[in-house]
Amino acid sequence: MSNYIFAPQEQPSVAVRGSSARYAVSRIYCVGRNYAAHAREMGGNPDREPPFYFTKPANALVPSGSTVAYPPGTKNYHYEMELVIAIGKPVFRVAVEDALDAVWGYAAGLDMTRRDLQAEAKAAGRPWDLAKGFEQSAVITELVPAATLGHLSKGRIALSVNGTVKQQSDLADMIWSVPEIVANLSQFYHLQPGDLIYTGTPEGVGAVQPGDLITGEIEGLDTLSLKVAAAE
Repeated sequence: MSNYIFAPQEQPSVAVRGSSARYAVSRIYCVGRNYAAHAREMGGNPDREPPFYFTKPANALVPSGSTVAYPPGTKNYHYEMELVIAIGKPVFRVAVEDALDAVWGYAAGLDMTRRDLQAEAKAAGRPWDLAKGFEQSAVITELVPAATLGHLSKGRIALSVNGTVKQQSDLADMIWSVPEIVANLSQFYHLQPGDLIYTGTPEGVGAVQPGDLITGEIEGLDTLSLKVAAAE
């Protein structure tokens, strides 16, 4: 057994519907601009862009139902409602037609974003880490195994703030489908159990303030919620 100077942090993990066992998380990948209308609202051209990715640390995870403090360093804190894929077996350079075999389950998630810091990074040609990879920026519901749910290719995805609908689309509107995302990402990484993939958000992203309640829905998955508290 190894000795450590400081005790290791608790293993990041996600609850699983109908089970006391949890899904241990090692990496979080996020797909950028995977809905055409959102790509346009962010100044992109969905007809010309292949999938691109950014990451969040596993300890950015926070369970649905949490209350989080308005994050430091931003005045433009945004929600992005997303379908989340959980990988269930090792896969590398997999073909699209075989990619779903590697998908263990699904969850609903929020990719919370410091939008002003993202804009500054884009303008300067710098990485997005401060904008995307901050503490409590990856909200997630319980995972639902694909063995019980089936694989998701269509269905309503929506988000409301204080009861007002802000985002509403269909999973069928994703530019890159679940198997296409897994196949493409596996060209660059040896995907492993414990890898989560946030698959992109529909149009309608926007800012929230302390006191706001975010709720999100994806057909077949648990309802997501997040309360925004005052800054620390």
